[in-house]
Amino acid sequence: MSKGDTIVGIDVGSSNVRTVIVQVFPNEEIPRVIGVGVAPSIGIRKGVVSDIDEASRSINESVEQAERSSGIKIGRAIVSLGGSHINSQESKGVVAVGRADGEVEDSDIERVINAAQAISVPPNKEIIHIIPRSYSLDDQKEIKDPLGMNGVRLEVDAMIIEGSTPFIKNLGKCFEQSKIDVEEFILAPLAGSRAALNKRQKELGVVLIDIGGGTTSLAVYEENELLHAIILPIGGNHITNDIAIGLRTSIEIAEKVKIEYGSALPREIGKKEEVNLAEIDKNEEGIVSRYHIAEIIEARLEEIFSMVNLELRSIGKEKLLPAGAVIVGGSAKITGVVDMAKQTLGLPAQTGFPAPLGGLVDKVDEPSFVTAVGLILWGLEGIVSKKSEGIFKGKIGNISNTMGGSVGKLKHWFGKFLP
Repeated sequence: MSKGDTIVGIDVGSSNVRTVIVQVFPNEEIPRVIGVGVAPSIGIRKGVVSDIDEASRSINESVEQAERSSGIKIGRAIVSLGGSHINSQESKGVVAVGRADGEVEDSDIERVINAAQAISVPPNKEIIHIIPRSYSLDDQKEIKDPLGMNGVRLEVDAMIIEGSTPFIKNLGKCFEQSKIDVEEFILAPLAGSRAALNKRQKELGVVLIDIGGGTTSLAVYEENELLHAIILPIGGNHITNDIAIGLRTSIEIAEKVKIEYGSALPREIGKKEEVNLAEIDKNEEGIVSRYHIAEIIEARLEEIFSMVNLELRSIGKEKLLPAGAVIVGGSAKITGVVDMAKQTLGLPAQTGFPAPLGGLVDKVDEPSFVTAVGLILWGLEGIVSKKSEGIFKGKIGNISNTMGGSVGKLKHWFGKFLP
């Protein structure tokens, strides 16, 4: 097999660490997945590191699996960033157009974005992303891309996403111990949005809901602009814990019960349906009501979606997103979760899947891999469009400059589903 350029995404979640390795080949339009690794997250709680050594071991295990399946040694990666320490705020930047004839250049766009970054940030916080929403040029507003246009005064309306410096540094230390250079930290719901949402959904208005292990991430879009992003400190592990308490069993058994017999819709389950715990684990005993299990799941999911609804209400988008809700993450596979979302949010809802890739596609084509695939797309887009470097701090991706004709093919591929 001829060697292609490689990009690596590592999604550090509360339940699992997922590593995806992709190669881009000059003669292929679709990037090819060549390595996948999944390991339980130890030392990571609610999206943040609680034990550096344990977390490093989890990262190593996931990375080693991906390396074995791909035959490639990982040295650099794009990494997801989660946790409820994340917050966002709006900011504006204003500059004078540099050229005498008033034509806007890349340097003008870069300067106005840097101007928007000049805000007061608490000592223990740092800026993760600066995301332009729209530009204004003199009296013309709501411009998506001002490059090449003429004017005197250039303004940008941007969203600044901040995170806790100690939490980010602790995650960085885990990768230092694993001898992996972090090229870029990408906020998890933004990465997930790249992989699971298409142009039309973002244009009409949509919310991505990523129900992870310890957290639930949201990203709200309308008219192709990011309106809101937040990470809530509640997730699928809380459902598992509730089941463990309700059935008086272990966390491990409760997780299996949730996956194999769980439902968010008690009304669709007969009250006489039963689950024999001995069939799940020979060391367990007892017969439990499947209806009771569904009641436990329903109660916790209703709480999660109610919190989502409060966030939508806070930005004036409650029941006002025509493309509805796209649900991803491990808990997206629970029977009835989509119907529960429709009922609680008053919106259309569907399960989200990652954008199509080649290679080991069966390994990543599920809702729990949306963030990991999204990290790959961020990196790939960084080499397709130089504008990405104006939006985000630092470099994105580790693709070489010798791509030749494959860049054109990537542009065509991106154009099918990305804004």
